[in-house]
Amino acid sequence: MDPTAQAYQHRPLSIKLWPLSQSTRLKLVERMTKNLTNPSIFSKKYGLLSKEEAEEDAKQIEDIAFATANQHFEKEPDGDGSSSVQMYARESSKLMLEVLKRGPRVKEDEELVPEKASATGKTFFDISGGPRAFIDGEEAAELLKPLMGPNTYTKICFSNRSFGLDAAHVAEPILKSIKDQLKEVDLSDFIAGRPEAEALEVITIFSSALEGCDLRFLNLSNNALGEKGVRAFRSLLKSQNNLEELYLMNDGISEEAAKAISELIPSTEKLRVLRFHNNMTGDEGAIAISEIVKRSLALEDFQCSSTRVGSDGGIALAEALGACAHLKTLDLRDNMFGVEAGVALSKVIPAFSDLTEIYLSYLNLEDDGAEILANALKESAPLLEILDMSGNDITAKAVPSLAACISSKQFLMKLNLSENELKDEGAILISKALEGGHGQLNELDLSTNLITWSGARLLAEAVVQRPGFKSLNINFNFISDEGIDELKNIFKNSPDMLGPLEDNDPEGEDFDDEAEEDADHDELESKLTGLQI
Repeated sequence: MDPTAQAYQHRPLSIKLWPLSQSTRLKLVERMTKNLTNPSIFSKKYGLLSKEEAEEDAKQIEDIAFATANQHFEKEPDGDGSSSVQMYARESSKLMLEVLKRGPRVKEDEELVPEKASATGKTFFDISGGPRAFIDGEEAAELLKPLMGPNTYTKICFSNRSFGLDAAHVAEPILKSIKDQLKEVDLSDFIAGRPEAEALEVITIFSSALEGCDLRFLNLSNNALGEKGVRAFRSLLKSQNNLEELYLMNDGISEEAAKAISELIPSTEKLRVLRFHNNMTGDEGAIAISEIVKRSLALEDFQCSSTRVGSDGGIALAEALGACAHLKTLDLRDNMFGVEAGVALSKVIPAFSDLTEIYLSYLNLEDDGAEILANALKESAPLLEILDMSGNDITAKAVPSLAACISSKQFLMKLNLSENELKDEGAILISKALEGGHGQLNELDLSTNLITWSGARLLAEAVVQRPGFKSLNINFNFISDEGIDELKNIFKNSPDMLGPLEDNDPEGEDFDDEAEEDADHDELESKLTGLQI
């Protein structure tokens, strides 16, 4: 046989999967257009796209996905392109989901959007820029001059400027003259540093001036209101029937203040966003807030974090949230719920079919609470993108439930299990849940978990090849200096993915003896045999 022919016969066949042909790209656009126009669970909630709009969106999605995957391929020109094809598919899927959840675009009609056709064209008035400062009457007159006379402002922000009585008296007639056109008012941090008596009088003046305005957005955060401050806003709060967003963060909301809010706001049936944070609400205050939540059937975003809520308040909030079938974001972190409140929350989680973000860190959930919540999330919340259960004293005992939950979430992008006690056994279970690169996870935090090189290595190997992965944080563990060097070698082609490692304790429980490390790894692997994820 001709040696040349023989050599040719033994030459390995190389198939390039990237770049895709134009016909393949066009077929994807056609398929996405069809999917975007077919009735689905998304179209029932967000509306069905027309064929024209779906085709336009599909073309944009394909262009972005192709460009992203092509950039990835250029970094690995010697590859067969398979990882680029995977990235192309994942990016297309992610962007198509965003379009489905957005629904059809609302066509702007000149008669329906009059605020965009005006002499000035301005709708947002904001004096919050620059350093935080006191203002007197003279400065207030100068700052608020644009609000005098005809204007089209529908949103005002007075944050970051501390109003005294002189400034409040200047603002009063101006606010009265424009209150009928206002839709959004931000009065956060607008009485800082004032004596209590003066601050309450300033609040009363602003409240009276704005009474009767029909707001969709109201931010009263960072004002140390307490019950007296809340009641000083009585005129404004009592006149609000159409609020969609209400912010009361860092306001000293005590039990009495929470009861006052529940008493004063006449209607929350349109409320979509309700945020409390860094208050001193306690259990009784949480029970008062739960009364507001029960009436907020349209609620999509609820935050009640760092509010000193214990088990009784947590149970009351959980039960009230059961009425909020449209919830998308839930933030209850940094309270003292305990296992019983975690169990109560697990019972209502199946109602949250639209849930995309849930923050349950520092709630004293322990293994029992973490397991029952993970099991509830596994069977519901199909669109979940962010899961945070850090700081809950979770051990490896609860990780099989967590791993099963993680592997069921194809849209999960960020997972935070830091400051627990997962150790290597838990880290291995998590790494197994991430094997195969399924899902969209791009951020993983298992810092402060007593993990040694054995677990850290498997976590690194599980994420390093994931398309689109951004960050692995395994700092504050027990990884040896040699182990850290190996981790850096694993991420040598993508060092930005690996978070800082300087706070690991090389004298912790890591293994210097390779044989002992392998034996421990084999023991852990044997424990995982038959585990279904």
